[in-house]
Amino acid sequence: MKRLLPRTLRTRLTCGLVVLLALSCAAVGIAAVVTLRSFLTEQLDQRLAEAGGTFPASLEHGGHGEPDSDNGHVDTRRQAPGTFGARLLGGTVTAAGVVRSGADTSVALTAGDKAAIAAVAVDGHSHKLELSALDDYRVKAVKGDDGDVLVTGLPLGGVEDAVTRLVAVEAAVFGGALLIAGAAGAFWVRWSLRPLRRVAATAASVTALPLASGEVALPDRVPDTDPRTEVGQVGIALNRMLGHVENSLGKRQASEERLRRFAADASHELRTPVAAIRGHAELAGLHPGPVPPGVSRALERITAESIRMGGMVDDLLLLARLDAGRPLAREPVDLTRLVLDAVDDARATGPGHRWALDLPEDPIMTTGDPLRLQQITGNLLANARLHTPAGTRVTVRLRQDKAAARLTVEDDGPGIPADIRDTVFERFTRADHTRPGAGGHGAGLGLAIVTAVATAHGGSAAVQSRPGATAFTVTLPGRPPTPR
Repeated sequence: MKRLLPRTLRTRLTCGLVVLLALSCAAVGIAAVVTLRSFLTEQLDQRLAEAGGTFPASLEHGGHGEPDSDNGHVDTRRQAPGTFGARLLGGTVTAAGVVRSGADTSVALTAGDKAAIAAVAVDGHSHKLELSALDDYRVKAVKGDDGDVLVTGLPLGGVEDAVTRLVAVEAAVFGGALLIAGAAGAFWVRWSLRPLRRVAATAASVTALPLASGEVALPDRVPDTDPRTEVGQVGIALNRMLGHVENSLGKRQASEERLRRFAADASHELRTPVAAIRGHAELAGLHPGPVPPGVSRALERITAESIRMGGMVDDLLLLARLDAGRPLAREPVDLTRLVLDAVDDARATGPGHRWALDLPEDPIMTTGDPLRLQQITGNLLANARLHTPAGTRVTVRLRQDKAAARLTVEDDGPGIPADIRDTVFERFTRADHTRPGAGGHGAGLGLAIVTAVATAHGGSAAVQSRPGATAFTVTLPGRPPTPR
């Protein structure tokens, strides 16, 4: 039932208008029919009162007349055609007839008709009588001079014909009026709802904006702001809300820009001191004289941490450059060769894992920056090595379909915790350190670099994970293979 109801406000208003008009027309039509029927019936009753028992009384003389003061007879031809008359004596119909164009007034009545005539009350009021041999009649019974009862009736056919014609005229007039009113109402409702459509268009344009990516240029405000109308009140509220949203987005964008500039400047400035610390630590380790074991251990830790810090600084600087839209190199890259080299490196750094390759026979090519694409593969394999226990099987799969190349790194490890699964590609997202193999390594930038580099190449990165199966998929624009 709900599916049959109109959904749009315009349709509902138009249908409501037509339904109300139809109810009004029906009420007017019914009132007119009832009034006309009552008026015509009253006229019949007046004619019956004027006729009295003249015609049924004439039936005593064979239908030719009744004595009067002038010529001794009453001419029954003066009665209206169709007039019915019956004489009852002792409750029994002794004579009955109908005025016709000729001289014959006889009528054949059934036993039921005679019983119905005998049941007419002699109360001075008119009653409806249904005769099987004739049409419906409006009859009136009066007492005669000879102790009999005289029943006179006039046909209701004229009344019913007039009512039928009125119903037909009403149906035609009201039907045409409903059609015209429906079309005019639809146009009027559509014109009246134009401000609401402008409000909806403004709201729809706002929802289509990539607000999460830093877009702060909101569309023009709603022009309908008359506080005296409901739509104007909605427009004022929407414009005020858009102003607040635009201010908030502007402040957020400015804050993010300051943070990006700080990260880029800090990364750039940190490279030199970190490199100096590393150089001095390595130089101190090469001292020819005897070095106490504790000092030697401290120098090794300084060197290791400076190397880790240098990698972190490089990652931050790379993300800052990608955020700033720095162009990457654009040259043909053999993804198959990158995957082979990355897996060889992973076998060397993670001998406890089982590394597997699933590559097509023909090399898969793309266009991009080979160093950054190599970083994607290395980060995905390092992520699988660091966050899964020894003995985990890691499969690297490369496929090409139509214009896309897909790199998938899948493992049968414990999976990604549900609380970080949706934010795994965000910066500084780190897995639970209590997980096997986590070890507290990394700053949570590896997967952020993967999705940033993929996006910079016009691709994307996605993850699917459950206990026993985790798959990272990077999609890159493909490049048709070079003919041999």
